Amino acid sequence: MREKGLNGNQLKAIAMLAMTVDHVTSVIFPNYPTEWWIILLHIVGRLAAPIFWFFIAEGYYYTHNWKKYAQRLVVFAVIGHFSYNFAFGIPFVPFQTSIFNQTSVIWALLWGLIVLVINDSARFKQWQKTCLIISICVITFCADWSCIAVMAILHIGTNRGNFKKQMIGMMLWVFCYAAVYAVFIHPVYGILQLFVALTIPLLRRYNGERGKWNGMKWLFYGYYPAHLIACGLIRIALHGNIGVIIGG
Repeated sequence: MREKGLNGNQLKAIAMLAMTVDHVTSVIFPNYPTEWWIILLHIVGRLAAPIFWFFIAEGYYYTHNWKKYAQRLVVFAVIGHFSYNFAFGIPFVPFQTSIFNQTSVIWALLWGLIVLVINDSARFKQWQKTCLIISICVITFCADWSCIAVMAILHIGTNRGNFKKQMIGMMLWVFCYAAVYAVFIHPVYGILQLFVALTIPLLRRYNGERGKWNGMKWLFYGYYPAHLIACGLIRIALHGNIGVIIGG
């Protein structure tokens, strides 16, 4: 029975495809257009983030060495910063244009992993854990998906084994993100964030298996910056060296 459904590799492939659709759409059609078919393409893109959050929590659960896992994400976050900012025309030095979208989601994924480590640590008292988590939310606020990604990862990881509770908590945090997005960036695109709920049936079908191929994580590590560099080249070819989303 465990072989039925979707394994980790298949879900990650869906996330990579959805992410690519979303990012390419953003650079071809900049500045938040509201034509229905462009919105539909961005709705497809909402499938990506929850899968990445979910597998950071799963990766933490299964890893034998969280420090090596974190080190990979640090390298990935540095590479991701430059490729993400190049893709969307955002200055490499943060906060010159905005507090939003100043670096890639990998920065938040890294700290989501760290928050899970802190939460499980016996070294800290509860008030210390709370202060550390709040501090991490502050330093990840500027990332793609902001500190909401961190809190979603924390909720998914701490409720492992209770899928309903994982998804309800995730959606509550996404609702907060959608509200901020609607008020400070764009109302239609704020509502659009709620379509991450479409990922829930896919995650529900996760069978707990990684998949037969062991190279998916390395494929993603290479594909993420490569597709963003391609997006940056498309942006420059179509529009010149301009920003195409808030933060650019």
